[in-house]
Parts: sequence; C-alpha cells; structure tokens
Amino acid sequence: MASTSETRPHDTGLWLRRLTEAPGDAPLVVCFPHAGGAASWYRPFVPHFAGRAELVAVQYPGRQDRRSEPLVDDIRRLADAVAPLLDRDRPLRLFGHSMGAMIAFEVALRAEPAHLFVSGRRAPQIVRDDRVHQRDDAGLVAEVRRLAGTDARVFDDEELVRMVLPAIRADYRAAETYRYRPGPALSCPLTALTGDADPKAAVDEVRQWGERTTGAFAMHVFPGGHFYLTEHRQAVAALVSGESPSA
Repeated sequence: MASTSETRPHDTGLWLRRLTEAPGDAPLVVCFPHAGGAASWYRPFVPHFAGRAELVAVQYPGRQDRRSEPLVDDIRRLADAVAPLLDRDRPLRLFGHSMGAMIAFEVALRAEPAHLFVSGRRAPQIVRDDRVHQRDDAGLVAEVRRLAGTDARVFDDEELVRMVLPAIRADYRAAETYRYRPGPALSCPLTALTGDADPKAAVDEVRQWGERTTGAFAMHVFPGGHFYLTEHRQAVAALVSGESPSA
C-alpha cells in the first residue's frame, strides 16, 4: 500500500537524475516516467539528446535505488516535490509520458516552463472511471502486459513481481484518482504526442490538451500504441529538443 509519509522535496540528488550534459545555452529537458516507470526508462533516449539538451529524468520514490522509501500515490504531492528543484538557469522543457504527463502538467502549473510536452495521456479535464489499481495482482499484471510498458520477463520472476507491483499499484492509484481542478490556463506552448492506436489516449482526447494553454498548441500522432515512443525515440527527441524531427 502507498504511504502518505512526507517526501523529501529538497533533495535534488534523490529526485533528479542527469542523463546528458549540454552547452550552457541548451535547454533543460526534465522527463517524467509512466506508471511503474523509473528514471532509467529514459536512458535509451540519451544518444538522441546528446549535445541538444541537458536531459534529466525524475526518479519517484519506491523504486530502484529509492525502493526503501514510502510510495507516493498522489499526483499533486509528486508535483509539489519536484517543482522546487528545477533549475531555471536554462530554458526549461517538461516532458511526461502517461501518468508522467499529469505530473509534468501539475509541475508546469507551479513553475511554468518554456514548453510543456505531454505524451500518451488524454487531456486532464476528461475523466474516466478507471479502477485498475483496485484489481488483484493478476489483474494488474495483465493490464501492464497489455500496454507493453514493462519487460514481460519481469513478470516471470515471482521475486521481481513482489518488488515492482507495489510501485505500479500506487502509480495507477495516483493516475486514476487524479482530478483536474479548473483554474487559470498555462501560457507556455504545449505540445501533445500520442500513438494512433493507443487504448489509453484516443486522438480526440489528446487533442483537448489545447484547452489547457493560451499559448501555441501542437499535436503529433505517431504510428503505434501506448508506448509508441520506444519506436520513435529519435523523432520525439527532435521535437522536444526543438529541432524538426527527421523522417
């Protein structure tokens, strides 16, 4: 079960993992993982950001080297922890996938970035009564397998399953119980990305992210499902770093 114990929002070393360095005028790209994900999930993006941006990934409590820490099952509490840590000396770009898109959005409300990128997630004002977090372990594993976001071999190892399921369940609880609170829109540019066959984020639902900013809005639809970006890392990195994606 997730704990409501206090997190440690001012320990940058715990929360933020620098994956690449870049010249001082390059943007800072902060990436937020999906439900059950960790900062290391963004390591395959490193070659595509090298020299273009300083790439930093967020490490949530309760996984990998933070496994012994209390889990956090609330999107806003996660955003409250991360927002004060962000370096504003560079142009700040936030990128979040799936649950990470909601955290990135809430962080943007607290520390408006130069650009917000949201991926694989419907607009926050669209509510679904999803209850995956209430399923038994087998049901939770089946959902994660369906979306293909975690190496299937993990679920063949009972010890690994016991290790990762609490974090996955807490993250699903955070994502499924989150409710958007109407308020002032962002003013930064907002770009939404999705797969054309994503069962969790229909194209029309993703397009409604445009209502959440008064700034420029763009949308990019890629071939693929919920984790379309694993097959389009180069194009996604080009968009987020501010370059035109190559074919």
